[in-house]
Amino acid sequence: MIAAIFDSAFPWPLFLGALFAGGLVKGALGVGLPLVSTPLLGLGLSSYQSISLLAAPVALSNLYQAIDGGRIVETLRRFGGLIIAQFIVTILTVKLTLALSAAQLNDLLAIALLLAVASMVWQPTLSISREREAKVGVVVGLLAGILGGVSSLTGPVTLTYLLALRLDRETFVSSISTIYFIAALPLYGALMWYDRMTSVDLVLSAVGLLPMAAGLAIGKRVRYRLNEQLFRRLLLAFLTLLALILLFK
Repeated sequence: MIAAIFDSAFPWPLFLGALFAGGLVKGALGVGLPLVSTPLLGLGLSSYQSISLLAAPVALSNLYQAIDGGRIVETLRRFGGLIIAQFIVTILTVKLTLALSAAQLNDLLAIALLLAVASMVWQPTLSISREREAKVGVVVGLLAGILGGVSSLTGPVTLTYLLALRLDRETFVSSISTIYFIAALPLYGALMWYDRMTSVDLVLSAVGLLPMAAGLAIGKRVRYRLNEQLFRRLLLAFLTLLALILLFK
């Protein structure tokens, strides 16, 4: 296994750079680790391995931001219906991801990326009462679970919904991190259960925590210093380019 981990053919610069870039964006905006790192890794690795290598970074970065935000219990109470619906539907649909060819998965990842870009550009404002939030949240969870089950990216639907609620920045980061952490459990669990994630992938995923953590720490500082609108525009342009590359890969 050691020989496989240090295989000279493995694209280490791409791997380390993709995890650092994903951590940087997540630290700055609260979201974006898989949205940035998955397509970047896909430039040099298979789509399935790209998803597998993000298991530890995605789970632990979201757990860290959820704990750091100090609003886990509040998030579970407010978005419990969304979280449960997304969790169940992801379990039911994740086998679709495992049945896709690499080309089909690339196309779905590209579409999910473009949906994320559209949601960040649109930034809808919805007027939803706290009483209606529970019902709307379940629908959002169902849609996010379907998208996450077939493409591995749950972000666009949930991101659009939380942006529409106009949460303050810290509540947004804590809430979406809690939701994403729980949503990742059935996805990566299924990859391990169906042997799509190898022991080598798990070790490499753990190694990926280092560049991700470095990016996350820098991004958190950037969050309070950089012009958020400029950073967001650069990110949107970057994600759009990555989506187009995946579509024509």
